[in-house]
Amino acid sequence: MISRFGTFTVIGGGMTCRVILAAAASLMIALSPARAQDGRHIAKDDMAMGSMDHGPAPAGSRDPHAYSDGYDFGQVSRPRLGDEHNFASLFMDRLEWVHTSDGTAAAYDLQAWYGRDYDRVVLKAEGDVDAGALQEARSELLWSHAAASLWDVQFGVRYDSGVDPDRAWLAFGIQGLAPYWFEVDAAAYMSDAGHSALRLGVDYELLFTQRLILQPRIEANLYGKGDDARALGAGLSDVTMGIRLRYEIRREFAPYAGIEWAGRYGGTADFAQAEGGAVEETRYVAGLRFWF
Repeated sequence: MISRFGTFTVIGGGMTCRVILAAAASLMIALSPARAQDGRHIAKDDMAMGSMDHGPAPAGSRDPHAYSDGYDFGQVSRPRLGDEHNFASLFMDRLEWVHTSDGTAAAYDLQAWYGRDYDRVVLKAEGDVDAGALQEARSELLWSHAAASLWDVQFGVRYDSGVDPDRAWLAFGIQGLAPYWFEVDAAAYMSDAGHSALRLGVDYELLFTQRLILQPRIEANLYGKGDDARALGAGLSDVTMGIRLRYEIRREFAPYAGIEWAGRYGGTADFAQAEGGAVEETRYVAGLRFWF
C-alpha cells in the first residue's frame, strides 16, 4: 500500500507508517530555527506549560466547587452529609448481678455519647450497688476527638463517689481498636488533692458463631501515691480479669453469664486485710448487654 502524507511518501503497513512519521517529526524539530539558535526556547515552553499545570487557575475560570452555571437547590435545602449530623447512642456494656462468698450485689458499666463523627461528648459510668446503696462509682464526662481511623483521644473530668470520700479528677485518655482486634480504653488522671492515677481496660471478642460470643476482659488501676481516706495504696492497686459468654438475640440485646477474678495488691491489699475484707475473690456474674 502506497499513500501520500504532506511531502513524505509512506510505504507499507501501520507499523512502518508510524516509524517513518516519528522519524520525520524528530528531524523537523531538530532542524527548526528556534532549536538551532537557542535550545532554551524549548525549555521555556516546557516550563510555561508546567506552571499552568501547577500554578493558580487562570483569571475568569469557574470555581469547581460552585454550583453549576449558577443554579442552586431552589426551595430544596442543601443535602447534609453524614459527618454534618449529630447522633446519640447509649451502650450498656454490663448490667449484671454479681455473686460472691459475701453475698449478691449489682454492677453497671455504660457509655453514652452525643455528637458527630469527629467530635462528640462522651459519658462513662461504672459502679457497684449493694443493699440498695451505691458502694463505689466512677463517672467521667469527656470531649472525644477522632485522631485516627480507629482511635479517639479524650479529655475531661472524672468524679468518684460512694461510701468513701468523693474525689474529682482531670482526665486524659485514648480509646480504640488495637491490632488483632483488642479494644483498649486507657486513661490518666490528676485529682484536686494532688493524686495521680492510671486505668487500663482491654477486652476481646471471640466468636463461636455469629450470635454466641466469648468476651475475655481485664482491667487494672494504679495510683501515684496512697489515699488513706479511700483505702488505696500507691502503685498497682487492683486487677480484675473475667470471661463472659453472651448470646445475641439481636445485635442490640444480649444476655450473658460469666466468671470473674479480682485481686488487690500492695497498700490496697493491706487496707483490705486491716478492715477484714478479702484480698482475692471469685465472682459469678449474669446480666444483660444492650445498646441503642
